[in-house]
Amino acid sequence: MTGRDKGEQADAFIDFARANLEQGRKVTALYAKWNAETAERVIAFARGALLTDEIGQIALDISPLALSLVADQLSYMAPYLPSGVTAALAEELCGHVLAGAWLKRVNNLATIPITFKQHLGSYIPRTTFLAFNAPVKRVGRVKKRDPRPNLPNRPMDPVQVLVCRPDGHSLDEFNEQLTPALKAVSLNALPEQPLGPKYWGVRKYIEFVVFSAHPQALTSTPRAIRPSTCTWCRELVAGLLCPYCGGVNQPPVGRPPTRTADVPAPPTKSTGEHIRPAWVGAGRQGGPTGPQQPPQRGAAPQPPQGGRPGPPGGGHPSGPQAPVRPPGRPPNAAAPPHTSPTGPSST
Repeated sequence: MTGRDKGEQADAFIDFARANLEQGRKVTALYAKWNAETAERVIAFARGALLTDEIGQIALDISPLALSLVADQLSYMAPYLPSGVTAALAEELCGHVLAGAWLKRVNNLATIPITFKQHLGSYIPRTTFLAFNAPVKRVGRVKKRDPRPNLPNRPMDPVQVLVCRPDGHSLDEFNEQLTPALKAVSLNALPEQPLGPKYWGVRKYIEFVVFSAHPQALTSTPRAIRPSTCTWCRELVAGLLCPYCGGVNQPPVGRPPTRTADVPAPPTKSTGEHIRPAWVGAGRQGGPTGPQQPPQRGAAPQPPQGGRPGPPGGGHPSGPQAPVRPPGRPPNAAAPPHTSPTGPSST
């Protein structure tokens, strides 16, 4: 995205997007979240020039080398998955790699939080730091030439490592300390990423990304997401915002119910009818299933309903029901006056 003005900067991307849209494919633009100004401007320009909402955008807060690896993995899986699922896999793939850098100074590092002690440690000679941005953001000082306590995790075997560094920067210390701790089967050196110095804040650094070369490492990642249909563009998406139309969706909550669960599915249309699962009221065998109505004022008290309810009107199946009297009270005795805790009632 180079050129004298914004139009020339977006020409190459517009031509690429037009060629794919004419073939019936959607376009997903992946860019760095910490360097998003130019990318977001070009994407908006392309969407307006082509009058389409089929150009999605995904911003990832990872280092340049890790961003390149995730983009390659998504390009590999894109022909086999829906566009929205491919876009949702971008964040998921960031959690399956170990990305960071081997640094001598972190005082100018602005993309990963550091402590004041680490800032001062950058001025101490022969100090080495390990900074990670995926799957977690962490900066730690390498002590006793052993970086193993600094590693947050390690991908599934077999492990491969990609390394890039500025020209003339040595890899000896990195190979002697970090490479044995990773137990990698291969290490490939790549040219320096153009945005590497901006992300790490120094000119001398060794950026690396560790990933699994197992055949099931990529095929198992789509099972970790739960896509839902966008309410506006009907694309399968995962998350709150659709990356294509920008519509707000309600992502699924929790785990999906099992097939043996006694919980009915919600109605397809909102009819106002309340669906009662079978387990509701299971502890009250023989009792009424409807809501209990409060007794009306002046009505005779009803006996506890332990069996089948009687007919309407309060009658008994075998005849009129006798009035209920308190225990120990004669049949013809007058009712006692109502008294309150402070004295006789005034009514």
